[in-house]
Amino acid sequence: MKNISKILLLMLITAGVISFTGCKDEDPIVTPSIDEEHTGAITADQTWSADKIHYLKGRCWVEAGATLTIEKGTIIKGRTGTEANASALIIARGAKINAAGTADEPIIFTTELDNINLGQKTGSNLTETDIEKWGGLIILGKAKISAENGDVEAQIEGIPATETYGTFGGTDDADNSGTLTYVSLRHGGALIGDGNEINGLTLGGVGNGTTINHIEIAATLDDGIECFGGSVNVNNIIISYQGDDGVDLDMNYSGTFNNFMVIHGGDTDEGLEIDGPEGTTYTTGLFTLKNGTIISRDGSGSAADLKSKAQGTIEDCFFTGYTKYIKVRANFDEANACAAKSDAYSYMTSATAKLIVKNSTFNATALTDVANAYTAVTACAGGIDEALLDAAITSNGNTIESSSSQGADQTQFTSWTWISVNGKL
Repeated sequence: MKNISKILLLMLITAGVISFTGCKDEDPIVTPSIDEEHTGAITADQTWSADKIHYLKGRCWVEAGATLTIEKGTIIKGRTGTEANASALIIARGAKINAAGTADEPIIFTTELDNINLGQKTGSNLTETDIEKWGGLIILGKAKISAENGDVEAQIEGIPATETYGTFGGTDDADNSGTLTYVSLRHGGALIGDGNEINGLTLGGVGNGTTINHIEIAATLDDGIECFGGSVNVNNIIISYQGDDGVDLDMNYSGTFNNFMVIHGGDTDEGLEIDGPEGTTYTTGLFTLKNGTIISRDGSGSAADLKSKAQGTIEDCFFTGYTKYIKVRANFDEANACAAKSDAYSYMTSATAKLIVKNSTFNATALTDVANAYTAVTACAGGIDEALLDAAITSNGNTIESSSSQGADQTQFTSWTWISVNGKL
């Protein structure tokens, strides 16, 4: 029996399953499986296991009909590179991702420059200023969008029009692109192509059959999350230290964000940037943003930019730390005696408002300082009535306070996020 044990041990050593590095003979170290690199098309169901580091090299996409399963606790690292060499994971329309992490074992997307190891929630060598080190995650679906010229389909930013895996949009608001829970995306935003930086998380035409909750986007060059149309609901999401907008809604996104945080710090743009429909089809969808905390830690950026026919509701949110809170775009027809066009300003000030901010708290001097209209047509600026805009804010249960019980439940983001583990929440 003793000889058999020795033979078995020798076989394991030879196979590289166990190794002895600075250890006594009785303390073997089990080495992880060999790391894997992924690039190009995934055409059949595939699972990425948590016992190895997975690397993305360039664009890796899951084609229609296939499901990519990512085990809880898995670490995915994007290779460095730009444009055609930018690393990104793309879930094509008709494909699915099944990435179900947990608070104890989140799924982490980061850069190959990150020294994070298996079983860890953070590395030690990167900070919130380390951005643009890889691309990001893109999920595309068949839900309704309102693109330019009445188009109901579009090509996602940065993917050449010749690549069919970049197409999104359709007619099915209940479309299901899979599951994304307890997922952290860090240090992204590389230039992916056609002059576009990839967002931390991009959702194009994603339907409400998709499950997205407990998501973190930290330290990315462009937007934290951008929704191009679609109806997916996003719950418990935190975005921090993004270079552009925290939450960006386009093409008449019609879902709900519930319990969300945007933390501004450093060079940044808007906490929220919201556009409405761009075309003449699928124009009736309304967004909802509720139970959100939008905060600037250094006074940079503005809290929200509501523009181009933005329509929907912002409610039960807390805004703090800004010198500019809500910017509202007004649009006029200069050739027609500056007649007002349908836009965020007209939607907010109408007697039957389609754009509403209600039951929210602002750490500002006065409610009349919260919203300010602007127009690109300076000759028509006289058409803006700030009193109407002030009334839209002061009449909807909004308040002025330096702190508030409103906003996000931050306990949803403790223990598992980069920003929490690094003491920056």
